[in-house]
Amino acid sequence: MLLPDKKTIDRLLRHYRAQERVVLQRPGDLSTRRRFEDTAYTLCVLMGERTAREAVHAAERYVGTGSRVPRKTLESLPGA
Repeated sequence: MLLPDKKTIDRLLRHYRAQERVVLQRPGDLSTRRRFEDTAYTLCVLMGERTAREAVHAAERYVGTGSRVPRKTLESLPGA
């Protein structure tokens, strides 16, 4: 099985987290949400997972950050 480059996954994970914060600040901004969803999809594909949550957890384990990254979830957003 081919594994993705750890630096790429780390960069993508940081990008995902930054976009997550923006979406939480501006939940009605559709272009921001679309970019966030695109990043989540890319993580899903690279990590071989079906959901963004699973992909993020897999990426964190893969690059060695575990769950030390504090995060708010998008579950509380309307339509999420």
